[in-house]
Amino acid sequence: MSGNVQVNNSHSEMSVKNWLLTFLILAIPFVGIIMLIVWAFGDKSNVTRSNYAKAALIMAAIGIVLYIIFIVIFMGIIGSMV
Repeated sequence: MSGNVQVNNSHSEMSVKNWLLTFLILAIPFVGIIMLIVWAFGDKSNVTRSNYAKAALIMAAIGIVLYIIFIVIFMGIIGSMV
């Protein structure tokens, strides 16, 4: 067995410039959501950005579900008062 180790370049670190550009793109309505999906599930995306996009989509889904639950409960309380 040889002691050769192959380095995978897909795990390269993102610079501050890349992060600022990422956050700038995410701040654009609708484009940000589309880019999160592209970065999360695209083949050529940086691994760090891909993991961030997946985490952001999961957090958004959790937020939407909690919001819907809150609205249903709130409407039930308001409905029972009438």
